[in-house]
Amino acid sequence: MEKYGFGVDVGGTSCKLGLFTDSGKLMEKWEIPTDTSEQGEHIIEHVAASLERRQRERGLADEQIIGVGIDTPGIAGRDGVVRGAVNLGWEACPVQEQLKMRLQKKVCVCNDANAAALGELWQGGGRGYRDMVMVTLGTGVGGAVILNGKVLAGAHGIAGEIGHMTVFHKETERCACGKYGCVEQYASAKGLIRITRKLLEKKDPYTILVDTPELSAKQILDAAKRGDRLALDAVEVLGKALGSALAAVAEVIDPEVFVIGGGIAGAGEIIPRIVQKYYRPDVLPAGADIPFELARLGNDAGMYGSMKLLLDSSEEK
Repeated sequence: MEKYGFGVDVGGTSCKLGLFTDSGKLMEKWEIPTDTSEQGEHIIEHVAASLERRQRERGLADEQIIGVGIDTPGIAGRDGVVRGAVNLGWEACPVQEQLKMRLQKKVCVCNDANAAALGELWQGGGRGYRDMVMVTLGTGVGGAVILNGKVLAGAHGIAGEIGHMTVFHKETERCACGKYGCVEQYASAKGLIRITRKLLEKKDPYTILVDTPELSAKQILDAAKRGDRLALDAVEVLGKALGSALAAVAEVIDPEVFVIGGGIAGAGEIIPRIVQKYYRPDVLPAGADIPFELARLGNDAGMYGSMKLLLDSSEEK
């Protein structure tokens, strides 16, 4: 009798759910809205109901389901409680307990950035490696460290928080975390827009980006790929911030590969190329040739990683 598991990626606007075989093949995926009303009280309830419904529709017996892997924003503790997922309305949510009580199945809980990295290591840009650092360039900057195939969460759950490494000590604007000069202030979508607007104020506005009221990261990156000088200058700032940070990471972690994901990575090879331009002079020679790969799983990475976490946990038993 074939066995199956569910991988779930809980986001601020939608939850992505997937049915996998126990060999890791994705059979089906779907989405449901994330209900953040009443401090996100109904999120887990809705996820459970959707999984139960899909199991019935597929005609799968309870003994065929090995369990559920689920990732969320925030800090996922070893006790299965997710803390500080503010965009979901959760101060502390016992995700594992709630889902296990409802489904009566094994449940594994993971942080979303760690899950995405695990997914990419398993079936994406990090496939074939055991030691990997992933950085996700989206609205913010996320990161994750995987050593010997396992996510490194750290003693306090902050391992891999690359977005809040300080790179520019003279920064006068405060990051959302309360610090100054964080990677996220330059290498995220918001950061890239911020830097571009500053350049538009200071430089000769001979650029296709001038008089663009609703400036987006995609517009900036598209302009950079077309050779727009001001857009390229903004991307250079991104590259310097992230390249310097990853050089420091390399000298602590010494990964086999860096994987870059998130919306900004959708710009393609321009991103790793410029990041490496600033990474190589800052890192010790032994780490200069660590490869930089683009993520391949897109928005499905967390779902894959959650399933991988479940499979690994089942093997350890």
